[in-house]
Amino acid sequence: MNFTNKKILITGADGFIGSHLVEELINSGAQVKAFVYYNSFNSWGWLDTFSKEQLSKIEIFSGDVRDPNGVRTAMNGCDIVFHLAALIAIPYSYHSPDSYIDTNVKGTLNIIQAAKDLGVERILVTSTSEVYGTAQFVPITELHPKQPQSPYSASKIGADCISESFYRSFDLPLTIVRPFNTFGPRQSARAIIPTVITQLLSGMKEIKLGDLIPTRDLLYVKDTAQGFIKIAESNDLMGHEVNIATQSEISVGDLAQTLIDQINPNAQIVTDQQRVRPEKSEVFRLYGSNEKIKKYTTWEQKFSLEKGLEETIAWFRKPENLVRYKSDIYNV
Repeated sequence: MNFTNKKILITGADGFIGSHLVEELINSGAQVKAFVYYNSFNSWGWLDTFSKEQLSKIEIFSGDVRDPNGVRTAMNGCDIVFHLAALIAIPYSYHSPDSYIDTNVKGTLNIIQAAKDLGVERILVTSTSEVYGTAQFVPITELHPKQPQSPYSASKIGADCISESFYRSFDLPLTIVRPFNTFGPRQSARAIIPTVITQLLSGMKEIKLGDLIPTRDLLYVKDTAQGFIKIAESNDLMGHEVNIATQSEISVGDLAQTLIDQINPNAQIVTDQQRVRPEKSEVFRLYGSNEKIKKYTTWEQKFSLEKGLEETIAWFRKPENLVRYKSDIYNV
């Protein structure tokens, strides 16, 4: 699919991956409508950090994916929809699971129902590697069983299933996009890499972390955004689930030590029990297959882990960015 003269809606455009996707698309000349979460501060999230020139190329719509009327209004006249809006913090899902069902399942239903009724040409629904749970085999392909090991992952499995049902029931031109562990500038404080970097740059000598054993497949955010775009351009992936992964893994402990070595070699890791997930809920191994995305698209990983971490650290070193993060507390 060619994006020329196509109107593109991005939900969750104010968030981490969403804001990078907005950037990539406007840089390519696409016509972008950014769906941001309505709030009384009139904050557009990370889009507030964009230049006036960038913002002049974006149409902003403030709303809530839980509201079907607002969703329908936002989607009217759009040709392509990238649905990224979601609640994503795993620890928060332990004590507020209702909000995850409302946003991730019902919110997705609102999006795909409107897409069906409005005749949207293409819709991409964002999943997560957390739906796989701890790897039963590696690399994890799209055929790996789904394991709801947290209320968050359960809500995303639910969203994936309702999406797939609309493809099968109504031939909705839909693809489920499943990024593995995306990192980079603008990532929320609850993720492992910002957690370590912000503690180190704030001068802490004891870096508080949870379990160090789990492994993750770490993907730089610009590669993730390009993965979305390449999948959207493919006419062969309707009804498919597609991983975006590096097909590699690193343990949390080794990752943290890598960051310590680069920023402050005198720091040391200490275990903070409140950061440790319940044992049966922890996903101990994520190592994704990228065979399908490479088979059907021209996507390839451009940023190595080392290069991605270098760019991420440089971004966090800027005082105007670091000040946004509360490194002295546990960010649920």
